Amino acid sequence: MNKTLLTAAVLVGAVSLSGCDRLGAAWTAFNAPKAQAPAATPGEPAAPAPAGSTAALTASGHGLPVKALPDANLQSYASVVEVHDLAQATSMDGKIFGVAGGDPAMNGEQTYIAFYRNPAEGWWVYQIGDFLSFKVLNQSAGRVDLEVEESTMDEATGTIGKRTRRMIVGFTVAPHEEQPVMLEITPAT
Repeated sequence: MNKTLLTAAVLVGAVSLSGCDRLGAAWTAFNAPKAQAPAATPGEPAAPAPAGSTAALTASGHGLPVKALPDANLQSYASVVEVHDLAQATSMDGKIFGVAGGDPAMNGEQTYIAFYRNPAEGWWVYQIGDFLSFKVLNQSAGRVDLEVEESTMDEATGTIGKRTRRMIVGFTVAPHEEQPVMLEITPAT
C-alpha cells in the first residue's frame, strides 16, 4: 500500500474516533443524573399549582440545545393558532383551523376548513371567514356547527365592537379522490 494512502486512512480513522468520543460524551452527559438544584432563598415559598393544573416538572437530566430552523415554510406553519379534527363530520381526514393574520385591529384569525385527498394532491382548503375566534359546538356527518366572535365597526363613529354569532358549515363529501361537491355556510341560532 502506498504511504500517502496509508496516511490518509490513519487520519480518517483518527477523525472518526474523535467524533465517536464527542458523541459518546454527549450521550453520557444526557443520561447523567441531574445536578443538585440550588436551594430556594429563605422567605420564598414555593407557589402552589393552580387548581386543575399539573405541577411543574422536575428536570431529570441535562438539557440539549436546539437551534431555530431556517425553513421559510415554517413561518406560515407557525401562524396556525387553533386546529379542530372533524372525525365525526366526515369519513375523510378533515379539520377546521385558524391562522393568525389579517388586520389585527379587526378580527385577525383567518378560519378555514380542509379535507385531505391523498399524499400527491394534499388538501382541499376552503375559507370560512375572518374572526376574532371560533368554537366548534357540534359536528355530525357533513356538518359542523360553529360559534364565532367577530369585530364590528360602527361606520358613523368608527367605534370597533364585537359580536357573537353562530353558523352551520355544511358539506357533501364525494368518494375519497373527488372534491367535496359543495360547501355551504348558513347563519344559525
